[in-house]
Amino acid sequence: MPHLVANFLRSSSGNISHIKKSAISRSRNNSRNNSRNNSISASPYASDSEDHAPHSVKMPELGDALKKHRLGLHFGRSSKHEGHSAFHSASAAPAVNAPAVMDWSVESPPIVFYGTPEESTGALVSGLMYIDVNEEAIDVEAFNASLSMHVTQKKPFQGHCAECQTKVTELKSWQFLAHPTTLRRGRHQFPFSTLLDGTLPASMDSPIVSISYHFKAEAVAVRGPSSTSCLPIKFERTLDVKRSLPEPLYPHHSVRVFPPTNIKASAHYNAVIHPTGSNTVTLKLDGLMTHNEKVKTVDLWKLRKLTWKLEETIKTTSPACEKHTPAPTGDEEPKKGIVRTETRTLGEKQLHEGWKSDYTGNDGTVDFEFDYLVNQIRAHSKEPKYACDMKTAEGTEVTHALHLELIVSKEYAAEGKTHLSQQTGTGRILRMHFAVNLTEYPGLGVSWDNEAPPVYQDVPPSPPGYPVEPPIEYDDLEELDALRTGSEPGSRRHSESGRSA
Repeated sequence: MPHLVANFLRSSSGNISHIKKSAISRSRNNSRNNSRNNSISASPYASDSEDHAPHSVKMPELGDALKKHRLGLHFGRSSKHEGHSAFHSASAAPAVNAPAVMDWSVESPPIVFYGTPEESTGALVSGLMYIDVNEEAIDVEAFNASLSMHVTQKKPFQGHCAECQTKVTELKSWQFLAHPTTLRRGRHQFPFSTLLDGTLPASMDSPIVSISYHFKAEAVAVRGPSSTSCLPIKFERTLDVKRSLPEPLYPHHSVRVFPPTNIKASAHYNAVIHPTGSNTVTLKLDGLMTHNEKVKTVDLWKLRKLTWKLEETIKTTSPACEKHTPAPTGDEEPKKGIVRTETRTLGEKQLHEGWKSDYTGNDGTVDFEFDYLVNQIRAHSKEPKYACDMKTAEGTEVTHALHLELIVSKEYAAEGKTHLSQQTGTGRILRMHFAVNLTEYPGLGVSWDNEAPPVYQDVPPSPPGYPVEPPIEYDDLEELDALRTGSEPGSRRHSESGRSA
């Protein structure tokens, strides 16, 4: 076989058309020799050249010749293109078209609860369900849809128990077709709408619990009137429900005192933060300098390092299903759930510079402004990035806190020479934490009740009427003028007529 490949490569130095002609001519010669000799040809391995056995060598097929020629010319290159072509040229079984497919179109804006659960009026969800019939006609026995909330405990009360792990609450159901109906070829649409209560929690995914909203629809179809087999057509999607808290008009102001020193920290920060933006904190330290009148020296506290850390605390109660609820023992009530708590860091950074210090006055101060945010590097990990603040009646609660850690060192210097201070080897760690609410951006949307137009029942049949007031009597003005001047009402009229005469 190797000598045949070598001979073929030596004889295949021309182009593709030349190879085709040579292959066709040689196949014709072989057929003629076979018919003339009327005998079985000898093995091609018995000769080292085609000239020694012109009638006994069978040339490869045209497709094999083209492939070998292509491999010889492109040796060492990628064969991705050839494999792709071979894949498409291979015969494959045609796909069987379904009698009908289901789709939907959501017409309402993104689902966002504006405000706290006590103040939010909820969010509208409306759209159209489509059934695209691919055959002449199908009989639909039933067509229903439902919207449900799934609360999944990733650390359930009892492992490997589906009821302990997931709790499903149906929020709304629709019955689009109550009786069997025949649908012709084409698209058929079915509207749906509902109002989600503002007290519902937003969608979340955390290491210990997740909350999601699922929309499911199912239609039972029959291909024809003579068919008895039912074909279910299913459709399922997940809705992303968010909550947006309003931002306060002014930043929150917090003051911390660190005894036994005179250091006082004053911080201005926004109590409502967003996960995809920077949040600013303005920090000011007072009482960093103490005067020693007897020895004419001052003690200084200088800021060396500041570390901020944004922490998220998730607390949930893993309930027990009816099967795994422990039996009561004595007077104690049975334990209906296990409290799970998880704390993780969403962002962290150390700062060694960037603040402004002033020790020229009687009281040393440090002014500092920095930004903190959610670390976006977590987006590439499998663990969820963050969860917004929330609190449910079932015991799930998510809170966030900004932790600050300041390291200050004590130094001393002569009065008026604070720039020549010397270290004393004494230091302190000042720790503070501020509660913040992590929420989604509201965007350009507003609550549905603020943007909804008036309905026809609220519009009156005609413009509002106006009360008819009596005309003004100008004669009364003369009486008022007479009372002001102290004369009779008709005296002014007579005096004016006398002047004119």
